[in-house]
Amino acid sequence: MKELRNNLTSAYLEAARRLSPKKARKRIVAYVESYDDIAFWRTLLSEFETDEYYFQVMLPSQKSLAKGKKMVLTNLFKVEQFGTGMIACVDSDYDFLLQGATSLSHSINSSPYIIQTYAYAIENFQCYAESLHEVCVQATLNDRLLIDFPDFMRRYSCLAYPLFLWNVWFYRKRDTRTFPMYEFHECVRLQEFNIRRPEQSLEHVRQEVEKKLRQLENRFPQYVKPVEELGRELQRLALKPETTYLYMQGHHVMENVVLKLLVPICTQLRREREAEIKRLAEHETQFRNELTCYANSVVNVAVMLRKNDGYKDLYLYQWMREEVQEFLHTLQMGGAAGETVDCQPVADM
Repeated sequence: MKELRNNLTSAYLEAARRLSPKKARKRIVAYVESYDDIAFWRTLLSEFETDEYYFQVMLPSQKSLAKGKKMVLTNLFKVEQFGTGMIACVDSDYDFLLQGATSLSHSINSSPYIIQTYAYAIENFQCYAESLHEVCVQATLNDRLLIDFPDFMRRYSCLAYPLFLWNVWFYRKRDTRTFPMYEFHECVRLQEFNIRRPEQSLEHVRQEVEKKLRQLENRFPQYVKPVEELGRELQRLALKPETTYLYMQGHHVMENVVLKLLVPICTQLRREREAEIKRLAEHETQFRNELTCYANSVVNVAVMLRKNDGYKDLYLYQWMREEVQEFLHTLQMGGAAGETVDCQPVADM
């Protein structure tokens, strides 16, 4: 019996030894812009955690409620040993497309310690056309396909593309007044969406874009060819007519395009499911009980869209994965700043 207890004790200690890491995992701080960004970046960075290191996703300020891209980058640039155990995870906005035309764009595109979305923002990933049917299914528990989302978003993007190039052109010239972003958005926002006639909302966009294009081309004829050349240049960044919605302001795409589609579509899908429940119910009590059960199971489509993670096969997401891998390789090789990995948050400004 004593020998058995000794054997059990030895086995327990051996198991405990195997479970306990030889050394504590090293922490890499990942600063993000806001609360809404934490889940997105956690999903990405968790893929790369190992027995050697882990990521802690956190807001840029530990002493105030200050948030945003500027605060994130301020924290990173204040580190004495640049990039030591710390990365900034930020929305690209237009900085990826600007390709160094501003100092901020140059810093974001050149630093191995800044992980950017490449798309304008996280919302663009959540609005990935290939995943929108699944969002509707999760929100309504109805799998009937009412619209070809990828086709609609391709057609919408192709309509918005020429005007989008003009908007980026002026921003590259550091001119945010001649054709500001909000004016571009007014031209390409969807009006009320009719499920039976989706082409009507696209026709309105086409008319508004053509009207604004004529104004810009008449006012700035000297820019017509440079804008066309910009389009060819940006194709190397995978900005094509059919992918434009991924590079437009994410909030606009979500609120003024995608949700304009999803809300009426999900309303229709819920009505169909409720009609089916009424048709199949054997009596009034069963109908009320089943309808209550269904109502408690469905989710607001706007909430479901913001929880959407069906973008992992999107090429921009693969670019971010490669960027994280490159950072970790730099870290493992010692990097330009030395071997230290753990880094406490820096003090606020």
